[in-house]
Amino acid sequence: MKKSERLNDMIRYLNSREYFNLSDLMAKYNISKSTALRDISSLEQLGMPIFAEHGRHGRYGILKNRLLSPIIFTIDEVYALYFAMLTLESYQSTPFHLSVHKLNEKFENCLSNNQIQQIHKMKKVLQFEVNQHHNVSRFLDKILKSILNESSCKIQYLKKNEQKSYHVQFFKISARFGQWYATGIEFDTHKFKVFRCDKITFIEELNSQLSIDELISRSLEIYQSKKSIDFEVEILAQAKDIFYKEHYPSMKLEIDDKTVVKGFYNPGEEEFIANYFMRYGHSVISVRPESLKQIIQDKIESLFNHYQKL
Repeated sequence: MKKSERLNDMIRYLNSREYFNLSDLMAKYNISKSTALRDISSLEQLGMPIFAEHGRHGRYGILKNRLLSPIIFTIDEVYALYFAMLTLESYQSTPFHLSVHKLNEKFENCLSNNQIQQIHKMKKVLQFEVNQHHNVSRFLDKILKSILNESSCKIQYLKKNEQKSYHVQFFKISARFGQWYATGIEFDTHKFKVFRCDKITFIEELNSQLSIDELISRSLEIYQSKKSIDFEVEILAQAKDIFYKEHYPSMKLEIDDKTVVKGFYNPGEEEFIANYFMRYGHSVISVRPESLKQIIQDKIESLFNHYQKL
């Protein structure tokens, strides 16, 4: 059977199934594992909605919108999906093996001429602002794979121009201001750490460790040391937007008669927390503990002295 005939037959065969394994295709079409993988890749290029489930019992699935069924979008759905693609264009790297340009071409093939004209108009007037970075994160896909497999990793990390080795299990990938970060538990110190993904120079997936749910539930507990220091910073009500724009897992905002940022920091993190609250400027009403207030005052004085010398 020719490849084109086999692919056509596979479309009909898989369109009636919800899940399948490589062994199903290998047995039905008498093909090798590598040929089955290439055929799946070809089917995806043709537009068949195949997705992979990773883990110990990995398999492939077919989305409910079958290839043989038309995909119909409302104009609001078109706008929302197109806006999502604009966000991908803002990143030098993504965890996905795709070209945003080719993805856009596929998307437009599902639209009417009128819808295509509408999104082209929208592109002229809708702006998505983000800090552009030229930092390449080479291992986002491997980090994501390790999370889905619930596996730990050995990584090499560039810190202050020195290569450091870590044994870590990641459980979250996040993007902030155009930069990618990976959060995980570092096993040697048993501490919660956040790594800048473009600083990771090598990664090797190791054995399975903890479940994702367990890591997420324990992350803040593991991060907080026994010597952590609680803080409370009262701010003006209108300054809550600064908190919403950027804050950290160890912080929370309480709004009642007062607007207060509460949380904790571990010994050695005082300057980091002080730098954070300096962003609030005149919106800060009170700071506790007094030691944190003194660090903020010292930093402001140092900055004032610096500008006096210019």
